[in-house]
Amino acid sequence: MAAVTGWGRPPSESAAGWPGWAVLDVETSGFRPDRARVLSIAVLALDVDGQVERSVVSLLNPGVDPGPTHVHGLTAEMLAGAPRFSDIVGEVAEVLHGRTLVAHNAAFDYAFVTAEAELVGAALPVDTVMCTVDLARRLDLGLDNLRLETLAAHLQVPQSKAHDALDDALVLSRVLDPMLRRARERDVWLPVRPVSRQRWPNGHVTHAALEPLKKWAARQPGPFVNPGRYVPGRPLVQGMRVALAPECTRRHDELVERLLHAGLAYSDAVDAQTSLVLCNDPRPAQGKGFTAVESGVPLLGDAEFLAALSAVRPGVAVEEFIDTTPAAVQGALF
Repeated sequence: MAAVTGWGRPPSESAAGWPGWAVLDVETSGFRPDRARVLSIAVLALDVDGQVERSVVSLLNPGVDPGPTHVHGLTAEMLAGAPRFSDIVGEVAEVLHGRTLVAHNAAFDYAFVTAEAELVGAALPVDTVMCTVDLARRLDLGLDNLRLETLAAHLQVPQSKAHDALDDALVLSRVLDPMLRRARERDVWLPVRPVSRQRWPNGHVTHAALEPLKKWAARQPGPFVNPGRYVPGRPLVQGMRVALAPECTRRHDELVERLLHAGLAYSDAVDAQTSLVLCNDPRPAQGKGFTAVESGVPLLGDAEFLAALSAVRPGVAVEEFIDTTPAAVQGALF
């Protein structure tokens, strides 16, 4: 069954057949992209062996105070003769084209680089993003924290200069391969997320922000009509609405990505439209599992659910369900 949403990726798709990764790191004058600017950027395109095959690395003159120099080591004098982002945005776009952007705390780096692009009226060709903080969290490495320097030390990757865009990007490129190998060994779903761009009538381009997955997914109507309640023992059907109880073994984000990838819909609450609830406790005493039992919504363990995802039946697309013949449209209007 083909993927329909772009959310998540099986670990087996991290090598052969994958269009490629582009590792990104930026150093900034602050923490908010609507107030701060990018001071330094490194974008590294990796080949199938994880080696850098193309890159853009540059200091940038932001035209503003560089902020916490004690952190990134960049002064106004050092940046005065550097190019503007508009001078390199074309090269950055070429390196990113057709690749999944990878960053450590991807929401931060992605927000800043797309904000810079929007300031100069450019659209970056980023369709998918993967955060290595999320990936490390799923791998359960047993570390005290998930900072890049901690991850590098754990995977025995040398780091020369923390908070330097090029060095941090190189370190991330070198920890990525062992992380992907562990994901394959442990059947850990890769946290690849789709993003979108919108070009307004005035030509301005805006990029979708990376927000918490469950918050985003709960708002999406889904491409398929809800076929109703799940019947135990029968296949899942695209369009079914799935809620998650706390009593699950797998992480919720991974479960949401997998169900969206299969054409199911995520429900943040248990209501009349909920098809099933994932819960490993057959007799839950509280929460969504309990509400499901009280409401007659079937429960399904997450291991059974993941096994069932390999045989999801096709659903009815929303646009196919709606009668768009001229007579139907005229009747709806009048």
